[in-house]
Amino acid sequence: MTTVRLYVTLKPSLLDSAGRTVASSLQNLGFDEVQNARIGKLIELKVENYDEARVTEMCKKLLANPVIEDYRFEVVP
Repeated sequence: MTTVRLYVTLKPSLLDSAGRTVASSLQNLGFDEVQNARIGKLIELKVENYDEARVTEMCKKLLANPVIEDYRFEVVP
């Protein structure tokens, strides 16, 4: 069994209102070094017979919206 971690984030050109709220809240708590935050998702899959093309297909068809999101994945050793 192979573990694949998929990271999904909004494209950089899109406004991340949740990220903006987190950054603002951290600044209000005294963490002035925080200038920006982006919020995303982590999806961890356990797959049999890992195939990069199949994981890419899963991302394009269901796990990420390619119109507004970027994704990348890694195989966990």
